[in-house]
Amino acid sequence: MQLPKDATGHGPLASVTIILPVRNAELWLDECLASVLQQDFEGTMELSVFNDASKDSSGTIIEKWKVKLEDSGISVVVGGHDSPSPRGVGYSKNQAIAQSTGSYLCFLDSDDVMMPQRVRLQYEAAVQHPTSIIGCQVRRDPPDSTERYTRWINQLTSDQLLTQVFTSHGPTVIMPTWFCSRAWFSHVGLFDEGGQGVPEDLLFFYEHLRKGGGVFRVDHNLLLYRYHPYAATHSVLEVTIWTHRVHFLEEQVLPRWKSFTIWNAGKQGRRLYRSLTAASRCKVVAFCDVDENKIRKGFYCHEESQERPKPKVPILHLQAARPPFVICVKLDLTGGAFEDNLKSLNLQEGRDFVHFS
Repeated sequence: MQLPKDATGHGPLASVTIILPVRNAELWLDECLASVLQQDFEGTMELSVFNDASKDSSGTIIEKWKVKLEDSGISVVVGGHDSPSPRGVGYSKNQAIAQSTGSYLCFLDSDDVMMPQRVRLQYEAAVQHPTSIIGCQVRRDPPDSTERYTRWINQLTSDQLLTQVFTSHGPTVIMPTWFCSRAWFSHVGLFDEGGQGVPEDLLFFYEHLRKGGGVFRVDHNLLLYRYHPYAATHSVLEVTIWTHRVHFLEEQVLPRWKSFTIWNAGKQGRRLYRSLTAASRCKVVAFCDVDENKIRKGFYCHEESQERPKPKVPILHLQAARPPFVICVKLDLTGGAFEDNLKSLNLQEGRDFVHFS
């Protein structure tokens, strides 16, 4: 893969472009842009902003910071539109990338704040891992919001960055921390531009993995990651995420297994079973659980099935079940008991089980 030539007319290629989509971000934009100015990266840096029909003072704030940043040697490219309706985050990111020149892309959300060493440390990692998405650890604001999610983001092992890509949390390195080469981004393709309600980051992440991309995390807290009710992620329905996850599981994992067990005979396990294609459901040999009440029932009957007779899937005690497993249990809600069971069975993540919790 060759790096692109500058097609924007903005002069020589920058080493790194910070990609910043903006939509009604006046509450956070000053702090966000100040963090761009504070980067300790010594290479050439560019900020590419795309203003997606903001109706507040975001445009004025961007122009103010454009002068400050360019006075400090950071080139700034500003694009956008003022149509009545926004085009969405995927479109805005694609436009910001198209108008930019950087050999490497550093993604930033307008409500987040970078630590001064972010670009430098992620650039160093990206040079070493040219076909990977580079992430980092984060600090959540407010600190007590999404505690389980934040702990998951920060504590996944290097292997789990690839083995836990099917969970409800989404990408194992979150979008506002992404950093990658432009060449690799171009190889994977553009973000989905379906607009509100489309999980463009998850869809890009899956395509990245399909094309053999890696995942690497810089183990430093390099981003203040804000949680608030106006975030675009809240527009994506849970059922949309669920559908994409099931499809990716069926595409990437289930073809390798002749049969498998769903670990959880409760609501989530049964929902997964019902969501599978008929071919995948035929591979389910059992549910397993440790709840005696569920085990005592003996089987799960898929009442909505059109098959005759209706399928009845055995419900076994964990000790009687056999791998491979699709695990539909949230690990940190079990007080450590679940992890102890995994260790006792000597199972290897990715080979003997995957998480779908």
